[in-house]
Formats: sequence, structure tokens, C-alpha cells
Amino acid sequence: MSSAPIDNADLPPRQPAPAADTDADQAEVLRQAAGTMEGRGLLRRLLPRTLFGRSMLIIATPAVLVHIVATYVFFESHWSVLSNRLAVGLASEIAMVIAYSERAQDPQSRQRLLDVTRDTLGLRVAWMPQALLPAKPDGQEDDIVEGRLSDALTDQVRRPHTVLADSGAETVTVEVQLPDGVMVFIAPLSRLFSSTTYVFVLWMAGTALVLFAVALLFMRNQIRPIRRLADAADRLGKGLDVPRFKIEGALEVRQAALAFLRMRERLRRQVAQRTEMLAGVSHDLRTPLTRMKLELAMMGDDPGIDELRQDVAEMEHMISGYLAFARGEGSEEAAAVNLSDLLDEIATDARRAGTLLWLEPAEVIEVAVRPKALKRCIVNLVTNAAKFGEHVWLSMVVGEVAVDIIVDDDGPGIPADKRREVFRAFSRLERSRNPDTGGVGLGLTIARDIARTHGGDILLSDSPRGGLRATVRLPL
Repeated sequence: MSSAPIDNADLPPRQPAPAADTDADQAEVLRQAAGTMEGRGLLRRLLPRTLFGRSMLIIATPAVLVHIVATYVFFESHWSVLSNRLAVGLASEIAMVIAYSERAQDPQSRQRLLDVTRDTLGLRVAWMPQALLPAKPDGQEDDIVEGRLSDALTDQVRRPHTVLADSGAETVTVEVQLPDGVMVFIAPLSRLFSSTTYVFVLWMAGTALVLFAVALLFMRNQIRPIRRLADAADRLGKGLDVPRFKIEGALEVRQAALAFLRMRERLRRQVAQRTEMLAGVSHDLRTPLTRMKLELAMMGDDPGIDELRQDVAEMEHMISGYLAFARGEGSEEAAAVNLSDLLDEIATDARRAGTLLWLEPAEVIEVAVRPKALKRCIVNLVTNAAKFGEHVWLSMVVGEVAVDIIVDDDGPGIPADKRREVFRAFSRLERSRNPDTGGVGLGLTIARDIARTHGGDILLSDSPRGGLRATVRLPL
């Protein structure tokens, strides 16, 4: 291959890439991570998805039900009974006045009765002699108040009558037909209402608002430590630094936070111990390997020397791979990186190394990653693609919740039943002892390890180029 950079026009035209096929468990995890709502029922789609929303729903639902039941009981028992009693009381007073009026011997006696009624009962009474009650208009007494009072008058007075409530003047007018005329009664509308109705409604509304306000403040304080713990777990999963945070909240939340901090310290110690152990082992093994290389160089071209040199080279290559796997770029700090520029840099380096690589223009996007580690992950995939294929295609697709970095090749690919195996440490599908072709079996393992420390993963599928497609999926 030529070591000079090549122009994109020299490569075959790029074809539309189908969606990557994933294993069933990977697809399920990604579907849940993306928050898709497929397969969810209507009720589950309507319910809030956050712990804060569901907690408020748990508090609000019983409160609303209690208010509804209390309101129903109030109106069916207290308000209804009280309204009937008030209507019966007013109807009884009207019946009493009519009874005494019919016993009056002269107009002067009837007028004195009406004056006493006004002064003592608070009823304004007018007498219209020889008048006739007008016909009841359509829709008369459709109001609840008018209906209750009309029923009470029917039981108490037993004479033709009309009832008209005037909410504007806050009065109720009752006209009763007598043998010699019509007697008109005007009473305050408050005689048929109780102020406890308004007090009850105000108390119900007020207590509901106070309840929701207290619940809102309380739940916000309870949810805050959980959100802080979730953010810390997400940062740890992405390989970012997680500073020690204040442990607060409910007892269970405090226990979870304390367990998380202890787990973080254990992970740090394990990574440090693994790195130090393999670094020490690698260093100790390099010394005898160096002596063996010197002795082989001094032995000349004796029979069997080439095989020994190949064994020593393979051992040295394996030691370097073990050390790189143990190190994992774990000490690197995360920073905002322009992925488009990173892919340009990787493509340039690959072309200088003689790889025929096609880089598709990508959207400019910055993601908080560990630059050297992520570059190493993608370089491993590009190197693996170039090792088994003649051409490599590098592209990036930005989604709503994740960004995909895709590496395609036109090589033989990997059978679907072997795609899990290639990610295992020291696993090689190519059984050659030649380190230039078979490798150590850590390239894809290191790449997936780096992707997962960023909170993502690597997915393998069939490439539209006829080879293998490796997709590095990173969360945004």
C-alpha cells in the first residue's frame, strides 16, 4: 500500500448504511436507555416517569379522592338536609301568615298582621285583592333552591303558588293564590342558604393547596440527594472524576450514597492494584527478554535461531498488550472534545500509515470524554478493520441521546455467533502465532472497555461494504 494520503475520490462510492443489527440483550438495553415508549400501554404512557412526579401522584391521588368523597358526603347529607330544613322553615312561616290572614275580619286587621310579619319575621308581604296568579312560565322552578322551596310550600300551604329567586337582588319572591286575591312574600335569599357551604369550600381548597405546597417542598428535598447520587453514578460509569459529595436525605438514600462512595474507593484501589501488578510483572519480564534478545543476536544464524527470535518477539508483544490492557488510560481526565476533529486526526494518522480510509464529513459536536482513551478505542477498531480489509470507512451519526462512531471495512467479517467471543480478553479468531496477523487478542477488549467506561458500548454487525461494522455508541 502507498503510505501517502489518498483522495476520497479514489475510493468506491459510499452506499447508504442500514441500521446495525445487535444482540437481543443489547437492543433491549439501548431501547431502555433511549427512553423509547414502544410496547407501553396507554396508562403507563400517561403516568409520570420521574420519581418526583410519581411521588407527587402518590400523594395527590389519595388527597383528591378524600376531597371528592368529603364533598359528596357534605352535599348529600349536610347541605341537602340543611337546605330542606331552611325551605321548610320559610314555607311554615308563609303558611302561618296565610292562616292568620284568612282569619282577619277586616282590611285593618290584615294590614296589622302584615306589619308584624315584616317586623318580626323579616318578610315583606304585599296583598293584592281580587288578583289572579299568572300562569307559570316554562322552565319555572328549575333552580334547586326554587324547587326545594316549591316542594315545601306544596306540603305546608297547599295552594297554587309561584317561586322566583332573584340572585341579583338576593331575594326570593313567593306568590300564593288565595280565594280573594294574591299574597306576595319577599324574603332574603340567605334564608335558604347556609354560610357553612362557602366556609367548607374555602377550607377544602385551602387545605388542598397547603397540602400540595408542603408535599412539593418535602419531595424536592427528598429527591435532590437521589438525583445527586444518580449523577455521580453516571459520571463514574463514564470514567469521569466523582468528588466526594455530602451524604444527606432519608436513611435508605444515605445508605445507598455511602455504599456508592465505598464502591468508588474499592474500584479505584482495584484499578490501581491491577495497573501496578501488571506493570511490575511486565517490567520484571522485560529484563530476561532483553538478555535473551542479546544472546540470540550474538548466536548468529544457527539453526533454530529464527524460531526462538519469533518466540521472543511474540512474548514482548504480549507483554506490551497486557500492560496496555491493565493501564486502560484510567488516570486521564475528561474534557470537552470535538469529535469531528478527533476523527479527522485519526483518519490522517491512518492514511499516513498506509490505510485506504474514507472519512465521511460529520456534524460538529462536542462531548465530554477522555481524549486519548477514546482515540485509542477508535484507532484499535480502524487498525483491526485495516488488518482484515482493503478499505476502511469512518463516519459519525449524531442522535438525540447518543452519538455513533461507525467503522466499516470490506474484509471477511466476523460470524454472528463469534461476535461475543472476540470481546473476551486474549481471544483470537485468527490462530496464527504471528503477532502481525494474529495479535494478542486484546484490541477489541480494550476498545470495548474504553467505550463502556464512557457509559457507552461497541456493537458489531454486518457492514454494507461486505465486511464488519463496528459501532462505538457514546451517550450525550
